[in-house]
Amino acid sequence: MNRPSLAAAVSMVALMGAVGPALAQDAAALRIGVSVNGALTDEDAKAADDEYRYDDYRFQARAGQRLEAVLRSEAFDAYLAIYAEGAMGEALAEDDDSQGDGTNARLRFTPERDGVYVLRARTLSGLDGGDYQLSLQERPRPPRAPRPGALRLGQTQTGELTSRDPEQDEGGPYDAFAFRAGAGERFVVTLNSDAFDPLVRVGRMNGTDFVELGDNDDEPGGGLNARLTFTAPSAGEYIVRATSVDDRTGRYEVGLSEAPSAPPSKPIAIGDEVKGELGDGSATNDEGQRADTYRFAGTTGQRVAIEMKSGDFDTYLTLRRASDGTVLAQDDDGAGSGTDSRIARTLDADGDYVIEARGFSDDAEGDYTLKLSETAAPPAPTAATFGQTIEGEITDDSPQADDGKRYHAYAFTGAKGQRVQAVLRSGDFDAYLEIGRAEGDFEALASDDDGLAEGTDSRLTFTLPDDGEYIVRAMPLSAEEKGLYSFELSDRGPEPKPGSLLVGATVRGELKSTSALTDEGAYFDAYRFQAKKDEKLRLTMVSNAFDSFIDLGRLDDDGDFASLATDDDSLSDAHAKLDWTAPEDGWYVVRARAYGPNQTGAYALAVERQPATGARSGEGRGQPSSE
Repeated sequence: MNRPSLAAAVSMVALMGAVGPALAQDAAALRIGVSVNGALTDEDAKAADDEYRYDDYRFQARAGQRLEAVLRSEAFDAYLAIYAEGAMGEALAEDDDSQGDGTNARLRFTPERDGVYVLRARTLSGLDGGDYQLSLQERPRPPRAPRPGALRLGQTQTGELTSRDPEQDEGGPYDAFAFRAGAGERFVVTLNSDAFDPLVRVGRMNGTDFVELGDNDDEPGGGLNARLTFTAPSAGEYIVRATSVDDRTGRYEVGLSEAPSAPPSKPIAIGDEVKGELGDGSATNDEGQRADTYRFAGTTGQRVAIEMKSGDFDTYLTLRRASDGTVLAQDDDGAGSGTDSRIARTLDADGDYVIEARGFSDDAEGDYTLKLSETAAPPAPTAATFGQTIEGEITDDSPQADDGKRYHAYAFTGAKGQRVQAVLRSGDFDAYLEIGRAEGDFEALASDDDGLAEGTDSRLTFTLPDDGEYIVRAMPLSAEEKGLYSFELSDRGPEPKPGSLLVGATVRGELKSTSALTDEGAYFDAYRFQAKKDEKLRLTMVSNAFDSFIDLGRLDDDGDFASLATDDDSLSDAHAKLDWTAPEDGWYVVRARAYGPNQTGAYALAVERQPATGARSGEGRGQPSSE
């Protein structure tokens, strides 16, 4: 790529003077143990498509620290989310109404590693705001769990949940009971209370950790009492936890009884297609849902496909191992379109398997068809050469993926760190691309639907994690689509080395079609700069040609870019500004990029120290309270 010259600096002041006020805001600092009184106003940030309004708070936490955030408001339905700093795309934890007193939110979170996190205080939906109270506290270590009481078959026990009882990781007191079971034995566990909404959980202990195997909130047929039908997968001791949905306390009654035998399964052979009907006379599964079960014999390594179709209801499939009831696969709408279901599975053992055919809703009724077939191993992929354009056609004879889509597979050999790009174009169907390793069953490492940003064509850019052979699958987005296509595979070389940038400097550059590409297909230039621990920097990027996006990060030991912080529109609708504090001494990399794919043009990027400021006015922002 052509690296912009640092000598060709422009006046960032002049470029910034033409833009409006910031539309987003930086995260305010928040210390654990502090309460905040704040307000959501028209001046605060809002999510895309005006989905909600929010304030962000930045805090430091250590691995294993037990935290609890509470957001209260009489003005709006409160919602909390926690993110790792620099990774705001996916929340680590979220909560709406767990506080149990109306629409207030309570979020409990235990970080897996030391680091900086962002707590988002927001509306559940919409841009209405108002005053709120936010607290972030460290939860005390839970009391040592007592030895569970004995629960015998046919026995009913009374107990009481209190604030002195041990607490679950996700919150709420519980009492524990133990019982022994043989493999395949079936039990009914009940939990009744007039004081709270019961929740019964059954599992096993792995050291000090409780591993849940099943739970029930509301018994079949309605009511708040809990009733769980449970089949023991193996012989041993099992634990019943008696708790409540809303963390309330009070007296309860827990019982253990023998469950009736499961309804007999109908035989089905591989290659059969059968017709069935769900209705008032149908058998029910352990959760009280209408369901038919079918049993077949399979062998190790055998590939089977199960398809369920109905014009009367939304279908749902479950595949279990008959010997212990272990769920191997479940599917709702995997047939590719509509509400039909499909499971494709390579069997891992000789023996019998059970198919459960039911509706997605408990009261589903109507006719259905169920088909069990053996699928052939996927054909050998076609060798693809970098720079080659291949024309093909997806037909009914093309191999079928586990989700029912027809595809063609192309193989190539690559090296660790190599960036490859696949482009799929079609005038007949909505193009879709997946890339995965060649060995074993195919599992997608990355995928793309409309990344070319030209209608429904796809472009997938991917940096190879290791040396070896890889597979690209070219396919329609839906299982019903077929037709002609063209496929291109190109080698974009290794990740380009970033240029150097001094703090206090401004650089002018230009994104071109030959610039580096992110995995999402956005063009970028990269610059390397040095910063000291706690140094406060401001990065500004403006462009009149495209929507500017700043991505700040570091290169790991393998040379891979790891993002730490990003910004899109904090300066204006199309210009970016990022205020950032260096966590430690070292070298950092800033990517000056376009927000979306195929965007090119000139830009200016500045990295400077933040101007000294007094206390923030914080209108609409939370301020620490004296509480």
